[in-house]
Amino acid sequence: MRTKSKDVSTVIIVNKNQQKTRSIQIKTKHLERFNKYILSALLVVICLGSSIFYLQKQNILKDAENQRLIQQLSKLKVSIPAKVKADNSATAQSYIQSIQGKLQLINNYLKKRGLKGFGTASTGDGGKAMAPQLSAAEQYAAYNDYLDRIVMVTAFTPLGYPHSVDHLTSNFGYRSDPFDASHAEYHPGIDFGGAIGDQVKCTANGKVIWAGWYGGYGNCIRIEHGNHLETLYGHLSKIGVKVGQKVSVGDVIGNVGSTGHSTGAHLHYEVRRDGKPINPINFLTLKS
Repeated sequence: MRTKSKDVSTVIIVNKNQQKTRSIQIKTKHLERFNKYILSALLVVICLGSSIFYLQKQNILKDAENQRLIQQLSKLKVSIPAKVKADNSATAQSYIQSIQGKLQLINNYLKKRGLKGFGTASTGDGGKAMAPQLSAAEQYAAYNDYLDRIVMVTAFTPLGYPHSVDHLTSNFGYRSDPFDASHAEYHPGIDFGGAIGDQVKCTANGKVIWAGWYGGYGNCIRIEHGNHLETLYGHLSKIGVKVGQKVSVGDVIGNVGSTGHSTGAHLHYEVRRDGKPINPINFLTLKS
């Protein structure tokens, strides 16, 4: 017999202690579909669990890559041997000056992001020997070339804080929806507390690829850094750059606001690799 959409079934609830009963009327079609409702809910839970597992795996891969960068930067602490042959002293001295200049440039990049730089006083006055088959000038030349690569990595990798206020109001990953606490949402970046008008700074050299309204992000800036990395700055009260403009570490690009899908003044900050959000926390500090 086919159930009509208006058919109603009565469910009787018995209370053994008080020996009273209660009845609830439910549409019969809902009782017949109960198993389907349970299966649908189970599928949603499975999909959510799979998504969380995938994102955790991506974060592990990113952490490993970030550690490789940190190890490279840490090598700058290694001193250069002091003994140089007399016939190579002039060449070696020119390399020392070049190396010190590059170390100072790297330090400037790091300090603009609020990070501690490396010491340069020991350059040319250390005690750890390099490969013995190389002459002193060749050793300095190799080190100088290595620093060229580190300068590029440091300049175009988004390190440090985009905002002078380092207080985080929301982390990366799943969280309660600020507009509806009964629901969860995926938060692809981190939020810094602040006041409307606070300066927002670029965290790496690059080119502006978006400067305008960007859906729920409100006034938004996206910067491409040329190494598969991109940064995003959302909910701004003011935008200070234009599409196509080249920017450098520490440049002021806009101001904190509360535009778009926002509950109050803050800076939403994202780091993306190949268009996919990764955890910006891994880029805020250098760990040796």
